[in-house]
Amino acid sequence: MYLGLDDTDSPDGMCTTYLAALIAEALEAGGCTVKNMRLIRLNPNVPWKTRGNAGVCIEFDGDMEFASQTAGEFIEKYGMFDCENTNPGFAVCAKKPAPDFYYQALREFCTVEEAKAVLDSVGAVYRGYKNERGLIGALAAICAELPDKTYEYLAYRKPEAFGTPRVFDAESIRESAEATFPHVWDTWDFSADKPVCIPHGKDPVLFGIRGESPEWVKKAVSYLKTEEVSRFVIWETNQGTDAHMLSFTGEFLEGRSYVFDGTVTALPTTQRGGHVSFAVDGVVCYAFEPTKSFRSVVRELLEGDELTVFGSFQGGVIHVEKFCLRSPAKKEVRVSPCCPVCGGRMTSAGKGKGYKCRDCSGRVREPVYTKRILSAGWYEVPPDARRHLAKPVCRISE
Repeated sequence: MYLGLDDTDSPDGMCTTYLAALIAEALEAGGCTVKNMRLIRLNPNVPWKTRGNAGVCIEFDGDMEFASQTAGEFIEKYGMFDCENTNPGFAVCAKKPAPDFYYQALREFCTVEEAKAVLDSVGAVYRGYKNERGLIGALAAICAELPDKTYEYLAYRKPEAFGTPRVFDAESIRESAEATFPHVWDTWDFSADKPVCIPHGKDPVLFGIRGESPEWVKKAVSYLKTEEVSRFVIWETNQGTDAHMLSFTGEFLEGRSYVFDGTVTALPTTQRGGHVSFAVDGVVCYAFEPTKSFRSVVRELLEGDELTVFGSFQGGVIHVEKFCLRSPAKKEVRVSPCCPVCGGRMTSAGKGKGYKCRDCSGRVREPVYTKRILSAGWYEVPPDARRHLAKPVCRISE
Protein backbone atom coordinates (compact mmCIF):
# COMPACT_ATOMS: atom_id res chain seq x y z
CA MET A 1 0.00 0.00 0.00
CA TYR A 2 1.03 3.60 -0.63
CA LEU A 3 -0.17 6.58 1.39
CA GLY A 4 0.73 10.01 0.01
CA LEU A 5 0.03 13.38 1.58
CA ASP A 6 0.95 16.99 1.00
CA ASP A 7 0.32 20.63 1.85
CA THR A 8 -0.48 20.46 5.56
CA ASP A 9 2.03 23.07 6.75
CA SER A 10 2.37 26.84 6.58
CA PRO A 11 5.06 29.48 7.18
CA ASP A 12 3.73 29.68 10.76
CA GLY A 13 4.27 26.04 11.67
CA MET A 14 3.75 22.32 11.20
CA CYS A 15 5.63 20.17 8.71
CA THR A 16 4.16 17.53 6.42
CA THR A 17 7.07 15.19 7.20
CA TYR A 18 6.31 15.47 10.93
CA LEU A 19 2.64 14.77 10.34
CA ALA A 20 3.61 11.76 8.21
CA ALA A 21 5.84 10.51 11.03
CA LEU A 22 2.87 10.66 13.43
CA ILE A 23 0.64 8.86 10.91
CA ALA A 24 3.28 6.15 10.36
CA GLU A 25 3.44 5.55 14.13
CA ALA A 26 -0.36 5.29 14.27
CA LEU A 27 -0.39 2.84 11.35
CA GLU A 28 2.11 0.58 13.10
CA ALA A 29 0.17 0.82 16.35
CA GLY A 30 -2.88 -0.33 14.36
CA GLY A 31 -1.15 -3.42 13.01
CA CYS A 32 0.32 -2.13 9.75
CA THR A 33 3.97 -2.58 8.80
CA VAL A 34 5.72 0.55 7.53
CA LYS A 35 8.32 -0.41 4.91
CA ASN A 36 9.61 2.91 3.60
CA MET A 37 9.24 6.68 4.03
CA ARG A 38 9.85 8.92 1.01
CA LEU A 39 10.25 12.70 0.86
CA ILE A 40 9.72 13.88 -2.70
CA ARG A 41 10.56 17.43 -3.77
CA LEU A 42 8.59 18.85 -6.68
CA ASN A 43 8.92 21.85 -9.04
CA PRO A 44 10.56 24.54 -6.88
CA ASN A 45 9.17 27.30 -9.11
CA VAL A 46 5.46 26.87 -8.41
CA PRO A 47 4.10 30.16 -7.01
CA TRP A 48 1.62 28.58 -4.58
CA LYS A 49 4.01 26.41 -2.54
CA THR A 50 3.84 26.85 1.23
CA ARG A 51 7.56 26.28 1.91
CA GLY A 52 9.72 23.66 0.20
CA ASN A 53 7.12 22.09 -2.14
CA ALA A 54 7.45 18.46 -1.12
CA GLY A 55 5.02 15.56 -0.88
CA VAL A 56 5.58 12.46 1.25
CA CYS A 57 4.74 8.81 0.78
CA ILE A 58 4.45 6.06 3.37
CA GLU A 59 4.85 2.59 1.87
CA PHE A 60 3.23 -0.02 4.12
CA ASP A 61 1.53 -3.37 4.41
CA GLY A 62 -1.94 -3.05 5.87
CA ASP A 63 -5.57 -2.07 5.42
CA MET A 64 -6.45 0.73 2.99
CA GLU A 65 -9.58 1.84 4.84
CA PHE A 66 -7.75 2.06 8.18
CA ALA A 67 -4.91 4.03 6.60
CA SER A 68 -7.33 6.43 4.93
CA GLN A 69 -9.26 7.02 8.15
CA THR A 70 -6.03 7.56 10.11
CA ALA A 71 -4.61 10.02 7.59
CA GLY A 72 -7.82 12.04 7.54
CA GLU A 73 -7.98 12.23 11.33
CA PHE A 74 -4.39 13.45 11.67
CA ILE A 75 -4.66 16.00 8.86
CA GLU A 76 -7.87 17.43 10.30
CA LYS A 77 -6.27 17.63 13.75
CA TYR A 78 -2.87 19.09 12.83
CA GLY A 79 -3.19 20.66 9.36
CA MET A 80 -2.71 24.46 9.17
CA PHE A 81 -6.13 25.14 7.68
CA ASP A 82 -6.12 28.82 8.64
CA CYS A 83 -3.37 29.54 6.12
CA GLU A 84 -4.78 30.64 2.77
CA ASN A 85 -2.04 28.76 0.90
CA THR A 86 -2.49 25.47 2.80
CA ASN A 87 -4.71 23.02 0.90
CA PRO A 88 -4.12 19.48 2.21
CA GLY A 89 -4.70 16.25 0.39
CA PHE A 90 -4.01 12.55 0.88
CA ALA A 91 -4.39 9.40 -1.17
CA VAL A 92 -4.08 5.68 -0.49
CA CYS A 93 -3.69 3.09 -3.23
CA ALA A 94 -2.63 -0.52 -3.61
CA LYS A 95 -1.27 -0.05 -7.12
CA LYS A 96 1.54 2.39 -7.80
CA PRO A 97 0.71 4.52 -10.87
CA ALA A 98 3.20 5.09 -13.69
CA PRO A 99 5.75 7.82 -12.91
CA ASP A 100 4.55 10.20 -15.64
CA PHE A 101 2.59 12.37 -13.21
CA TYR A 102 5.61 12.60 -10.90
CA TYR A 103 7.83 13.93 -13.68
CA GLN A 104 5.16 16.44 -14.67
CA ALA A 105 4.86 17.71 -11.08
CA LEU A 106 8.65 17.73 -10.71
CA ARG A 107 9.49 19.69 -13.86
CA GLU A 108 6.30 21.40 -15.01
CA PHE A 109 2.81 22.03 -13.60
CA CYS A 110 -0.23 19.88 -12.82
CA THR A 111 -3.90 20.41 -12.05
CA VAL A 112 -6.06 18.84 -9.37
CA GLU A 113 -8.28 17.39 -12.10
CA GLU A 114 -5.29 15.61 -13.65
CA ALA A 115 -4.36 14.17 -10.26
CA LYS A 116 -7.88 12.91 -9.61
CA ALA A 117 -8.02 11.23 -13.02
CA VAL A 118 -4.86 9.24 -12.27
CA LEU A 119 -6.03 8.37 -8.75
CA ASP A 120 -9.38 7.16 -10.07
CA SER A 121 -7.62 5.02 -12.70
CA VAL A 122 -5.85 2.98 -9.98
CA GLY A 123 -8.79 2.77 -7.59
CA ALA A 124 -7.26 5.03 -4.96
CA VAL A 125 -9.07 6.28 -1.89
CA TYR A 126 -8.36 9.99 -1.56
CA ARG A 127 -9.54 13.27 -0.11
CA GLY A 128 -8.64 16.88 -0.76
CA TYR A 129 -9.38 19.86 1.47
CA LYS A 130 -10.16 23.46 0.51
CA ASN A 131 -9.00 23.78 -3.14
CA GLU A 132 -7.56 20.22 -2.91
CA ARG A 133 -4.15 21.14 -4.35
CA GLY A 134 -2.46 18.80 -1.88
CA LEU A 135 -3.68 15.88 -3.99
CA ILE A 136 -1.05 16.82 -6.60
CA GLY A 137 1.88 16.37 -4.22
CA ALA A 138 0.32 13.32 -2.59
CA LEU A 139 0.01 11.52 -5.93
CA ALA A 140 3.44 12.67 -7.16
CA ALA A 141 5.06 11.28 -4.02
CA ILE A 142 3.29 7.94 -4.49
CA CYS A 143 4.27 7.44 -8.13
CA ALA A 144 7.80 8.90 -7.94
CA GLU A 145 10.71 6.87 -9.26
CA LEU A 146 14.23 7.62 -8.06
CA PRO A 147 17.00 6.47 -10.41
CA ASP A 148 19.24 8.63 -8.21
CA LYS A 149 18.35 9.02 -4.56
CA THR A 150 19.72 10.46 -1.34
CA TYR A 151 18.67 10.32 2.30
CA GLU A 152 17.74 12.84 4.96
CA TYR A 153 17.72 12.21 8.69
CA LEU A 154 15.01 14.51 10.06
CA ALA A 155 14.90 14.87 13.83
CA TYR A 156 11.80 16.39 15.42
CA ARG A 157 11.44 18.48 18.56
CA LYS A 158 9.26 17.77 21.54
CA PRO A 159 5.86 19.50 21.14
CA GLU A 160 6.47 21.73 24.15
CA ALA A 161 9.56 23.14 22.38
CA PHE A 162 7.74 24.17 19.19
CA GLY A 163 8.19 27.88 18.49
CA THR A 164 11.08 28.33 20.93
CA PRO A 165 14.77 28.83 19.99
CA ARG A 166 16.48 25.56 19.09
CA VAL A 167 19.20 24.38 21.44
CA PHE A 168 22.35 22.97 19.80
CA ASP A 169 26.12 23.01 20.05
CA ALA A 170 27.47 24.64 16.89
CA GLU A 171 30.95 23.16 17.28
CA SER A 172 29.51 19.63 17.24
CA ILE A 173 27.81 20.43 13.93
CA ARG A 174 31.06 21.69 12.44
CA GLU A 175 32.85 18.57 13.68
CA SER A 176 30.15 16.38 12.10
CA ALA A 177 30.53 18.14 8.76
CA GLU A 178 34.32 17.83 8.78
CA ALA A 179 34.12 14.12 9.61
CA THR A 180 31.52 13.09 7.04
CA PHE A 181 31.86 15.37 3.98
CA PRO A 182 31.49 14.62 1.03
CA HIS A 183 29.29 11.65 1.95
CA VAL A 184 27.12 14.11 3.90
CA TRP A 185 26.57 17.69 2.75
CA ASP A 186 24.78 20.92 3.64
CA THR A 187 25.48 20.46 7.34
CA TRP A 188 27.85 23.43 7.78
CA ASP A 189 28.59 26.36 5.50
CA PHE A 190 32.36 26.81 5.77
CA SER A 191 32.36 29.99 3.67
CA ALA A 192 29.98 31.71 6.11
CA ASP A 193 31.13 29.68 9.14
CA LYS A 194 27.65 28.72 10.31
CA PRO A 195 25.38 25.66 10.48
CA VAL A 196 22.85 25.13 7.70
CA CYS A 197 21.15 21.94 8.93
CA ILE A 198 19.18 23.81 11.61
CA PRO A 199 15.93 25.46 10.44
CA HIS A 200 14.83 28.83 11.77
CA GLY A 201 11.03 28.66 11.66
CA LYS A 202 8.33 27.49 14.06
CA ASP A 203 8.07 24.03 12.49
CA PRO A 204 8.77 20.84 14.49
CA VAL A 205 12.08 20.01 12.76
CA LEU A 206 15.17 20.23 14.98
CA PHE A 207 17.72 19.41 12.28
CA GLY A 208 18.03 17.72 8.90
CA ILE A 209 21.13 15.81 7.82
CA ARG A 210 21.47 14.96 4.11
CA GLY A 211 23.72 12.26 2.74
CA GLU A 212 24.31 9.42 0.33
CA SER A 213 23.13 6.56 2.58
CA PRO A 214 21.30 5.85 5.85
CA GLU A 215 24.61 4.78 7.37
CA TRP A 216 26.34 8.06 6.57
CA VAL A 217 23.54 10.30 7.87
CA LYS A 218 23.40 8.27 11.09
CA LYS A 219 27.16 8.66 11.48
CA ALA A 220 26.85 12.42 11.01
CA VAL A 221 24.09 12.60 13.63
CA SER A 222 26.28 10.72 16.13
CA TYR A 223 28.46 13.84 16.46
CA LEU A 224 25.61 16.25 17.20
CA LYS A 225 24.86 17.74 20.61
CA THR A 226 21.35 19.18 20.71
CA GLU A 227 18.21 19.42 22.75
CA GLU A 228 16.33 16.15 23.26
CA VAL A 229 14.73 14.66 20.14
CA SER A 230 11.15 13.36 20.29
CA ARG A 231 11.36 11.16 17.17
CA PHE A 232 13.22 10.88 13.87
CA VAL A 233 12.76 9.47 10.38
CA ILE A 234 15.38 8.66 7.75
CA TRP A 235 13.69 9.68 4.54
CA GLU A 236 14.50 8.35 1.08
CA THR A 237 14.52 11.42 -1.17
CA ASN A 238 15.18 12.93 -4.59
CA GLN A 239 17.00 15.85 -2.96
CA GLY A 240 20.42 16.74 -4.30
CA THR A 241 19.86 14.94 -7.61
CA ASP A 242 19.04 17.69 -10.17
CA ALA A 243 15.94 15.65 -11.02
CA HIS A 244 14.05 18.91 -11.73
CA MET A 245 16.36 19.91 -14.59
CA LEU A 246 15.25 19.79 -18.23
CA SER A 247 17.69 19.71 -21.14
CA PHE A 248 17.28 22.90 -23.15
CA THR A 249 15.75 22.23 -26.56
CA GLY A 250 15.43 25.72 -28.02
CA GLU A 251 12.83 27.56 -25.93
CA PHE A 252 12.79 28.58 -22.27
CA LEU A 253 9.38 28.20 -20.64
CA GLU A 254 8.41 30.10 -17.52
CA GLY A 255 8.67 28.15 -14.27
CA ARG A 256 10.87 25.34 -15.61
CA SER A 257 14.48 24.55 -14.69
CA TYR A 258 17.11 23.95 -17.36
CA VAL A 259 20.65 22.81 -17.98
CA PHE A 260 22.20 24.33 -21.10
CA ASP A 261 25.54 25.09 -22.74
CA GLY A 262 26.57 28.50 -23.99
CA THR A 263 29.15 31.25 -24.17
CA VAL A 264 29.28 34.38 -22.03
CA THR A 265 28.25 37.25 -24.30
CA ALA A 266 27.88 40.08 -21.77
CA LEU A 267 30.14 40.82 -18.82
CA PRO A 268 28.75 40.55 -15.28
CA THR A 269 27.32 43.74 -13.85
CA THR A 270 26.10 44.42 -10.32
CA GLN A 271 22.49 45.56 -10.19
CA ARG A 272 20.52 47.42 -7.59
CA GLY A 273 20.13 45.26 -4.49
CA GLY A 274 23.44 43.50 -5.00
CA HIS A 275 22.21 41.09 -7.68
CA VAL A 276 24.75 40.22 -10.39
CA SER A 277 23.64 39.69 -13.99
CA PHE A 278 25.44 38.41 -17.07
CA ALA A 279 24.41 36.89 -20.39
CA VAL A 280 25.01 33.50 -21.98
CA ASP A 281 24.30 33.52 -25.72
CA GLY A 282 22.13 36.56 -25.10
CA VAL A 283 20.10 34.91 -22.31
CA VAL A 284 20.15 37.02 -19.15
CA CYS A 285 21.34 35.08 -16.09
CA TYR A 286 21.28 36.22 -12.46
CA ALA A 287 23.17 35.40 -9.29
CA PHE A 288 20.82 36.98 -6.78
CA GLU A 289 21.88 38.64 -3.53
CA PRO A 290 21.00 35.65 -1.29
CA THR A 291 23.69 33.60 -3.09
CA LYS A 292 26.28 35.78 -1.28
CA SER A 293 29.85 34.66 -2.10
CA PHE A 294 28.73 33.00 -5.33
CA ARG A 295 28.32 36.49 -6.79
CA SER A 296 32.06 37.13 -6.42
CA VAL A 297 32.71 34.07 -8.58
CA VAL A 298 30.22 35.24 -11.19
CA ARG A 299 31.86 38.65 -11.35
CA GLU A 300 35.06 36.95 -12.61
CA LEU A 301 33.40 35.62 -15.76
CA LEU A 302 34.66 37.00 -19.07
CA GLU A 303 33.20 37.24 -22.52
CA GLY A 304 34.06 34.05 -24.38
CA ASP A 305 33.88 31.76 -21.35
CA GLU A 306 32.13 28.54 -22.32
CA LEU A 307 29.70 27.38 -19.62
CA THR A 308 27.20 24.71 -18.72
CA VAL A 309 24.53 26.53 -16.70
CA PHE A 310 21.97 25.06 -14.30
CA GLY A 311 19.06 27.25 -13.24
CA SER A 312 15.36 28.06 -13.34
CA PHE A 313 13.66 30.35 -15.82
CA GLN A 314 11.53 32.86 -13.94
CA GLY A 315 10.47 36.34 -14.93
CA GLY A 316 12.28 36.03 -18.24
CA VAL A 317 15.74 35.40 -16.71
CA ILE A 318 17.73 32.40 -15.50
CA HIS A 319 18.17 32.08 -11.74
CA VAL A 320 21.57 30.36 -11.63
CA GLU A 321 22.03 27.41 -9.25
CA LYS A 322 25.50 26.41 -10.44
CA PHE A 323 27.66 26.37 -13.54
CA CYS A 324 30.59 24.50 -15.00
CA LEU A 325 33.29 26.63 -16.63
CA ARG A 326 34.17 24.21 -19.41
CA SER A 327 36.58 26.38 -21.40
CA PRO A 328 37.81 29.66 -19.90
CA ALA A 329 38.52 32.52 -22.25
CA LYS A 330 42.28 33.02 -22.49
CA LYS A 331 43.14 36.36 -21.02
CA GLU A 332 46.00 37.56 -18.86
CA VAL A 333 45.96 40.88 -17.04
CA ARG A 334 49.03 43.12 -17.03
CA VAL A 335 49.97 44.40 -13.56
CA SER A 336 52.63 46.79 -12.27
CA PRO A 337 55.57 44.70 -10.96
CA CYS A 338 57.29 45.04 -7.61
CA CYS A 339 60.77 46.54 -7.59
CA PRO A 340 63.46 43.80 -7.62
CA VAL A 341 65.78 46.09 -5.60
CA CYS A 342 63.68 47.43 -2.72
CA GLY A 343 60.34 45.72 -3.19
CA GLY A 344 58.51 48.99 -3.73
CA ARG A 345 55.75 49.72 -6.20
CA MET A 346 56.80 50.46 -9.76
CA THR A 347 55.22 52.75 -12.34
CA SER A 348 55.45 53.00 -16.11
CA ALA A 349 58.65 54.64 -17.38
CA GLY A 350 56.98 55.62 -20.62
CA LYS A 351 55.73 53.83 -23.71
CA GLY A 352 58.02 50.91 -24.51
CA LYS A 353 60.42 51.80 -21.66
CA GLY A 354 59.26 49.31 -19.03
CA TYR A 355 58.82 50.27 -15.36
CA LYS A 356 60.72 52.39 -12.84
CA CYS A 357 60.66 52.29 -9.06
CA ARG A 358 59.18 55.24 -7.18
CA ASP A 359 61.55 54.80 -4.27
CA CYS A 360 64.91 53.79 -5.79
CA SER A 361 66.69 53.42 -9.11
CA GLY A 362 65.32 49.94 -9.84
CA ARG A 363 64.02 49.28 -13.33
CA VAL A 364 62.15 46.41 -15.02
CA ARG A 365 61.99 46.16 -18.80
CA GLU A 366 59.20 43.61 -19.30
CA PRO A 367 55.65 43.86 -17.92
CA VAL A 368 54.29 41.23 -15.54
CA TYR A 369 51.10 39.29 -16.25
CA THR A 370 48.83 37.55 -13.80
CA LYS A 371 46.46 34.72 -14.73
CA ARG A 372 42.71 34.74 -14.18
CA ILE A 373 41.26 33.81 -10.81
CA LEU A 374 38.74 31.40 -12.34
CA SER A 375 39.89 28.12 -13.82
CA ALA A 376 37.90 25.37 -15.50
CA GLY A 377 35.61 23.55 -13.09
CA TRP A 378 32.36 23.66 -11.13
CA TYR A 379 31.02 26.62 -9.16
CA GLU A 380 27.87 26.57 -7.03
CA VAL A 381 25.80 28.69 -4.67
CA PRO A 382 26.60 28.23 -0.94
CA PRO A 383 24.66 25.60 1.03
CA ASP A 384 22.41 28.19 2.66
CA ALA A 385 21.14 29.28 -0.78
CA ARG A 386 20.95 25.83 -2.40
CA ARG A 387 17.60 24.48 -3.51
CA HIS A 388 16.58 21.10 -2.10
CA LEU A 389 16.71 19.42 -5.51
CA ALA A 390 20.00 20.96 -6.69
CA LYS A 391 22.85 18.46 -6.88
CA PRO A 392 25.84 19.70 -4.88
CA VAL A 393 29.17 19.69 -6.67
CA CYS A 394 30.50 17.08 -4.22
CA ARG A 395 28.07 14.59 -5.82
CA ILE A 396 29.24 15.29 -9.37
CA SER A 397 31.88 12.80 -10.45
CA GLU A 398 32.93 14.31 -13.79
